[in-house]
Amino acid sequence: MEIAEHIRAVGREANLLAVAARQGGLNADVPTCPGWEMRELLRHLSMIHLWAAGHVSQLHDGSWGDDLAELTEFWPDLAAFWPDDEKLIDWYLETNANLVHELESAPLNVESWTFLPAPSPLAMWARRQAHETAIHRFDAQNAAGIPSGFDPVFAADGIDELIAGMAPRRKEFPIESAKAMLVHATDTNDRWHITLAPDGITTVRDDGPADGTLTGDASDLYLVLWNRREDSRITITGDSELLDKWHDNVRVRWS
Repeated sequence: MEIAEHIRAVGREANLLAVAARQGGLNADVPTCPGWEMRELLRHLSMIHLWAAGHVSQLHDGSWGDDLAELTEFWPDLAAFWPDDEKLIDWYLETNANLVHELESAPLNVESWTFLPAPSPLAMWARRQAHETAIHRFDAQNAAGIPSGFDPVFAADGIDELIAGMAPRRKEFPIESAKAMLVHATDTNDRWHITLAPDGITTVRDDGPADGTLTGDASDLYLVLWNRREDSRITITGDSELLDKWHDNVRVRWS
């Protein structure tokens, strides 16, 4: 996917999330984010949007932690932690619009801190925020009882970011010896060969021998690998315990 497609997705997914939040209500439990209600989901994503916009705008030289005071310094009109409930959804949409503006305004060769492999910093931030927003859109719709899914091409892109970008950041994996897991999205015909080893995870876009294979539509695979959908929605052949180990150990957290 191109940068412009990812940026459009950032705004599109946010609008769908806001509709779900209004329908479900701020007190709705979010089962896919244990311990959160809709309110916490919106607050989290708003902070992430401000954090990402700060990097794209080159307002900061390195990685931020979760110090809200730093965000307030750079976004004084938006970083009001936290708005009253009646303003929260509109405030979330404002932080999203701000992010979209910064992504659209940034030069293609903008230099900033990044944490995932990508052709450019702008490409990384646009892609990361597209999928951050999309996964949480699913969380919100699921909490509100709204049927949810993803376009196959977008979902395949999200699978690639997770298993070829996010997961390999791990420097160790709790497994005794290397095992291979093949992921095959049948509707896009994309294949990824994942090696789970004691010294971490490596992924290549290829076929090959595997101890376990996951097969299904890209949307279902995307959600299963993000620990958002039950495994019964895909076909698992071979060593099913590999997916269990994935669920237990590959979790993306704010840090």
